[in-house]
Amino acid sequence: MPGVYLFKHGRKVLYVGKATSLRDRVRSYFDDELILTRGPRVVDMVTRADRITFETTPTVLEALVREATLIKKYSSVVNVEGKDDKTFLHVVITREDIPRVLVVRGKDIDFKTRRLKSDFNTSFQKSDFHFRAIYGPFPSGAQLREGLRIIRRIFPFFDTAKPVGTKSKHQAAQREFNVQIKQSPRNFNAKEYRCTIRHIMLFLSGRGKELRMTLEKDMRHAAKEERFEDAIKARRQLSAFDHIQDVSLIKDENLEQNPSTNSGQFASQRIEAYDTAHLSGTNAIGVMIVVENSTPAKSAYRIFRIRGPKKHVGRTTSYIQNDDIASLKEILSRRLGHPEWPLPKAIVVDGGTAHKKAAESVLKEVGVAISVVAVVKDGRHRPREIIGTRRAGIDETDVVLANAEAHRFSLARHRHARSRLVY
Repeated sequence: MPGVYLFKHGRKVLYVGKATSLRDRVRSYFDDELILTRGPRVVDMVTRADRITFETTPTVLEALVREATLIKKYSSVVNVEGKDDKTFLHVVITREDIPRVLVVRGKDIDFKTRRLKSDFNTSFQKSDFHFRAIYGPFPSGAQLREGLRIIRRIFPFFDTAKPVGTKSKHQAAQREFNVQIKQSPRNFNAKEYRCTIRHIMLFLSGRGKELRMTLEKDMRHAAKEERFEDAIKARRQLSAFDHIQDVSLIKDENLEQNPSTNSGQFASQRIEAYDTAHLSGTNAIGVMIVVENSTPAKSAYRIFRIRGPKKHVGRTTSYIQNDDIASLKEILSRRLGHPEWPLPKAIVVDGGTAHKKAAESVLKEVGVAISVVAVVKDGRHRPREIIGTRRAGIDETDVVLANAEAHRFSLARHRHARSRLVY
């Protein structure tokens, strides 16, 4: 379960953190090798703390926003220790006829007047505009930008350097808006856009529950007035918000939480994940994707055409391509036949204990000692359980990322192959 956690000493908050799995993240602070993986500053914090509290969130994206809200509220010591918290990024909403959503460093904001500092060398045109709202600080710039990218898919917004028109220039705003969100042309509605901005403000304030209630209310109200297009839009936004695919947002979490793993023997932590795709038991392919230091290494991705085990019927020999375990063993065997490819720290497979044991059996046959992690999915193909991360010594965030990327890549390659009828 994702969420935020707080290390406290009495009433004083020492540290605020976020996690895709609260249980695993908090448990990691009590590992025997904490000083090697986290460093003396974190060890000192854990020693000083006398209790831990936590809050769960529906998504990792909401954990990111909640973390920023709590850091601002408590000025938690360890989060800003050794740093100037004004270098952290903030999200600002401009007070304009057509508001923009911008990312600005705290050191460039005059928080008293709620505007950019006069000496700020800005690329923003007419930088004397006021801010309607300021959110942050966000410790991770990469995660903030990824989070905004996800939000923008649901609630499109402007983030241009220049103001985007006035009431008399909505046609120009429409053209720019369509380019920005990469959608086909449509009528730009300033009133509708300002409603979208209010939704974004609710979310960035950490009021996700209230946002959901607002969308449900908008949907019912539009349907009652027979504004069915508006009702459908609200329903789609609500559905997208409730099913945010934010696995890419957490890809840097492990490194940012554990900066000491950037050096020494863990300078390049390679994880390989495998997945297969087939159509009614035919045209099967398998893929290997690579994640290094929590980042997909796409140049190392590989595709395998799966032959499958032989099946003899009379004098006819065919191949079985819908046996997932047999396909997995075939892919791994062929992969291990490439000594020029670096061996990974861990291998991630899609499936349960049976798939994990099948992969381990292949590794044992060739005498290679690599940990195997299995990702068990629920009925909606979402991770329900992850088996083997502790023994593998890798973070769940990297496992989820690798598994999701392998599934995405296998489906994309299979669709491409089907469209060309070449396998």
